[in-house]
Amino acid sequence: MLVFREHGYEGASTAGLTKAMGISTTSMYAAFGNKEELFRKVLKRCTEGPSAYLARALEEPTGLGAATAILAGVVRTTTRPAHPNGCLGVQGALSTSDSGQDVRDLLVAWRADGCSCIRERFQRAVGDGDLPAQTDPGLLARYVTTIAVQAASGVGRDELQELADAALRNWPLS
Repeated sequence: MLVFREHGYEGASTAGLTKAMGISTTSMYAAFGNKEELFRKVLKRCTEGPSAYLARALEEPTGLGAATAILAGVVRTTTRPAHPNGCLGVQGALSTSDSGQDVRDLLVAWRADGCSCIRERFQRAVGDGDLPAQTDPGLLARYVTTIAVQAASGVGRDELQELADAALRNWPLS
């Protein structure tokens, strides 16, 4: 996971991947088929591991509780010690050559799905009267997810936490 997170999909070499996994190239291809399939498995592992905070956050009883848990999860997972700053889903393949287009499309869909789940949660909060009726749930969802881009840009944990706190201080009240 770290090799893809640090170097992106196209920047991750077979040599770097096999070294990180402690296996031969032959074993890697036997186990995963190809680099793209390995990346897909890594993204699934990321979704079920470090990014699992999102599913838990969406179960919070209020929109503010969900936003607080999402922002805390983003800050925590994008600035872990001994890991490169950022998010695999954000920086794994922002731009690619034609050969990496399928991975880029995969990540676009992964990010859109996450944002859609958050939007639906905030829409429910509007319906419950927990957020003002004029709130744009889609805009609010994009707002809380942008912090991961800042982490990928090298912003540290303390400053990310300040950004999260500022977002929560300005949360729309019903």
